[in-house]
Amino acid sequence: MSNIKSLGDLNGEPKQTDKFETLDPIKTFPEEVTKIVDVVSDNENNIVFLSSEGKLYQLTKKNYHEKRKAFENLPPMKSIASGFLHFLALSNEEKPRVYGWGQNVGKKLGFDNIYSVDQIVHEPTLLESLKDENIDQICCTAYCSFFLNKTTNVLFGCGDNIEGKLGNREIYEKFVYTKKLHENVANVFGGTSEHTLMIKTDGKLYGFGINYKGELGLGIKNITWMPTQIKLEFPVEDISKIKLTRLFSSILTNDGKLYVTGSKKKTGFGRHLTEFTQYPQFKNNNTIIKDIDCGYKLLAILTKDNEIWVQGCFDGINSDKSSVIRKIQTGNNLTNDLSYYNQIKCCDKNLMFFFQSNSYLSQDLEKLLKNGYFSDCDIQDIPVHKILIETRIGKTFDLIKKYLESNCKLIEIQDLLKWIYCDQMINSKRTNEILNHFGIQNAQKTKLLKNDLKQLLFDEQTSDFKLVVKNEEEEEELYIHKFILAARSGLFLNMFQNIEENLQKVNDYSRKSLETIELLISFLYTDELPITADTDQEFIKEEFEDIVEYYQLNPTIPMMNIFEKCSKK
Repeated sequence: MSNIKSLGDLNGEPKQTDKFETLDPIKTFPEEVTKIVDVVSDNENNIVFLSSEGKLYQLTKKNYHEKRKAFENLPPMKSIASGFLHFLALSNEEKPRVYGWGQNVGKKLGFDNIYSVDQIVHEPTLLESLKDENIDQICCTAYCSFFLNKTTNVLFGCGDNIEGKLGNREIYEKFVYTKKLHENVANVFGGTSEHTLMIKTDGKLYGFGINYKGELGLGIKNITWMPTQIKLEFPVEDISKIKLTRLFSSILTNDGKLYVTGSKKKTGFGRHLTEFTQYPQFKNNNTIIKDIDCGYKLLAILTKDNEIWVQGCFDGINSDKSSVIRKIQTGNNLTNDLSYYNQIKCCDKNLMFFFQSNSYLSQDLEKLLKNGYFSDCDIQDIPVHKILIETRIGKTFDLIKKYLESNCKLIEIQDLLKWIYCDQMINSKRTNEILNHFGIQNAQKTKLLKNDLKQLLFDEQTSDFKLVVKNEEEEEELYIHKFILAARSGLFLNMFQNIEENLQKVNDYSRKSLETIELLISFLYTDELPITADTDQEFIKEEFEDIVEYYQLNPTIPMMNIFEKCSKK
């Protein structure tokens, strides 16, 4: 397993320590499993993994060390979710279907035909009640399940309706089979919590459910029966991730800041918080957070400096340490290893997982798929970039477009574009079939995104903008592609979007050396710095120390780590 490693104890028994030395490869899968794209766990540390091929693997405390076969007779899956002893999975089909398994007590899986005493569904089973709905997103809380149709913006749900957990006071049953709950919902967020947050189509954040400790950030402490707007000190569009636990809520912003609200019990907030407040531990030292994740009573934090912090019960018991945020002590080798991982997943018992999810390059280019910056053509009305499509596939755009629109379903085209822009294969079998048609074999090994973009670097023939870099001693024209620089740099995005206003600033907008600018653009195209023996490394290093902030690059990029790595080649 090259893209995921574990930290902690995979035998299910808690260790009384906060000190670790190594990241361990996950060895519980068959050899043919080459990439895990997500992992979730319930409050008992039953763990479900999703592979890049859409297969599901489940580990329990009894079989952590056994190689596991995937659940059989299922379509490829594209997302998974977990609550309190129950799991959901959403299929990667043209019309996605929802599967559920685990504990159905309180109807939290929505099954109405489970009559066993323990009400356990042992394998992923189709939720017949949703078979006619186009569900795009699944979400669990401790005792509920939610299903969102993003086309109609209708949210469905099932489970425990006591104390506002479903956010609909007009439904009077205590335990609810799958029903329509809310309209105008754009996104929904849960966890092993008894409260829920959601973003509605008006662009505002709302919450409902248990709020005895201020978990919803509404400024009050009481049950919230209906979705109520949450006021934030930052725009909702700045939210990168929302994670909820039983006692508090956390929000990670795009600039790497962490905000929390909820109970001081099992937290280090210092007092009860009833509104989202920047986490005090990281507020004054300007720490940038790369990622967060929550267990039932645990918040885990991975910083830009590759530090791991935990808050709550990380050792499986209610120890004295659980009320204090604490740094996991790691050796130098582990700290260096963490620089290559940008996503953290955690269980409540001494176990974490780290992903090489997207590269920083693919993270940024994913924005092009969502926002279509400077797109110049389309496929099935999806804005795309002709030169990128042609470079990745190696054929003319018109030929590619004609074949895709004549022979592929929309979901297959979307999956192919995910590979083109992000190097990710959701349905690898079908995507490889399409690439094979264009003569590309074994794409995941032979066609890396950064290698293809390297072909475009400073290429005058394909470029659409000439950047003039000038200072007192030298001047040079650099041929670039606006969509690449705009995706990777906030400064360039602003400049290109307001080109007439900013045109006069092009000649002298950085006060950096020509060599530094060339290295920066090389990095923006490839995630690499072409440092040679002739490079004045000390001078360049000094200039790069503030380059992330100045050019408004992705704040999670460990630029200095990348510099050190490249300088040792």
